[in-house]
Parts: sequence; structure tokens; C-alpha cells
Amino acid sequence: MRATSILQRGVWLFALAAAASAGLVSAQPATAPQAPVAPTAPVAPAAEEAPPAVVTAPAPIAAPPISDKDVAPAAPPKAQVEEKVLTAPIRRARYDVAVLQAIDKVTAESVRFEAAVGRPVRYRSLVFTVKACERSAPDEAIDDSIAYLTVDSQPKPLPGKPTPPARQAFKGWMYASSPGLHPLGHPVYDAWLITCRAAAPAMAPAPAR
Repeated sequence: MRATSILQRGVWLFALAAAASAGLVSAQPATAPQAPVAPTAPVAPAAEEAPPAVVTAPAPIAAPPISDKDVAPAAPPKAQVEEKVLTAPIRRARYDVAVLQAIDKVTAESVRFEAAVGRPVRYRSLVFTVKACERSAPDEAIDDSIAYLTVDSQPKPLPGKPTPPARQAFKGWMYASSPGLHPLGHPVYDAWLITCRAAAPAMAPAPAR
């Protein structure tokens, strides 16, 4: 009886062990066999395409119109700028005789006389020496006569007495159109320029009869 139980226990343990081993094997995932990989053939490089024979130009892009206000005029280069030719002013014509007029402020006596350039001329106690006498040029606005002269105050020498020294009363330019611009400034006499003129040609002597 005891031996039978022992045998049954052994069978039961064997069955239990067999069942356990069978469950363990069924629990593991089955791996599928891998197929052999075939060798890949080398890939040939792609052939380059030839450029087209005729190339079509793209269509032009329409630009917006530009007004004259948007474009400033270009300045010409300095090399092309024409320099203004400075013309020399026309020189004044010079004459050799000045026509003057003097007045005595005390007696109101006046006299008109001529003074050749470079030759002193006396009027009462005044000695006039004209250095230059000229007329305005055609391009000047005013037609005028201008004379540069000196006026010395020198009384006439008395008989038997030495000549008194001269004192300069005026030196500068006188203008016929503006007598008050550079006046003589003498307490007794006044003088101003009338005009400038050319000296009259010397007359030939008459032939003897």
C-alpha cells in the first residue's frame, strides 16, 4: 500500500515536471528563419543631359513709368563747362586839355579857362596843374569827364620881395557831373571841371606875299 502511494507520487511529480517544461517551451517566442540576402548590383551613374540648342530669353519685366520730377538733371563734368572769357574793360579816352571854371566868392566874378595837361595855369592866387583829363568809356553808365589835378595857393610876389611859399589847397580827381563830390574847399575861391577836350591843331603860318 505504501509502495503504491510512493509510486503514484513519483508519477505525479514526473507529470508535473513534464507539464512545467512544456509550458516554459511554449512561452518563448519562436524566431522565424532569416532568408539569405541577395547581393545588390552596382548602380550606374546617371548620364548628364546636354544643354538645349536654342535658349529662349525670358520675357522683359514691365517697369513703372518714371516722371521728370523723379529724375534730376545730371550736372555736366567740369571738363565740359565752358569758362567765361573775361573781357578787358574798355579804357577811357584821354585828352590833353581840361576846361575849368573858377569863381571869386567875395565878388561873385567867375571865369572859364583852359589848362593843358602838365602846364600850370594861374587864376588869382591859385595855380592849377592838370595831371590827366579823360572821358568815360562807352560801356560806363554815365557820360562824364574826369580830371586829376593839383591846386596850389600861392599869392603873386610883390616887387622887391621874395616869392611866398606855395600851399597845396587841392589834390585829386574832379568829376564834371558831380562838382560837389571832391570840392576845392578854399575860403575865397571855388573851381570845378567842365569837360576834357583835345588840343586844337596848330595852324600853319600864312605864306608871305
